Amino acid sequence: QVRLVESGGGLVQPGGSLRLSCAASGFTISSYVMTWYRQAPGKERELVASINIGDTTNYADSVKGRFTISRDNARNTVYLQMNSLKPEDTAVYYCNARRFTAVYWGQGTQVTVSS
Repeated sequence: QVRLVESGGGLVQPGGSLRLSCAASGFTISSYVMTWYRQAPGKERELVASINIGDTTNYADSVKGRFTISRDNARNTVYLQMNSLKPEDTAVYYCNARRFTAVYWGQGTQVTVSS
């Protein structure tokens, strides 16, 4: 059974850091493009960061220099290190895996940045 399980979200003050994890099962992430998306209340889901099978990364302009996506193929897990968090980073963060027509989503993890 294919699963993506996100964890690591929570409440953090502005300027703080969080590390999100996305643990995959039922498939091997090394063959997939792995992407983090987020959706804030009242807004559309947007791409945050992605990493392809060659480990090339791509980031939304709003998070460049603050967020880092990485993968650990041995653990079958993708990470999103988030530093210098801002209130506008508040959203539900979703993990996505894509390979040709196969697309999988996690259930999401809430990140709230507030003082």
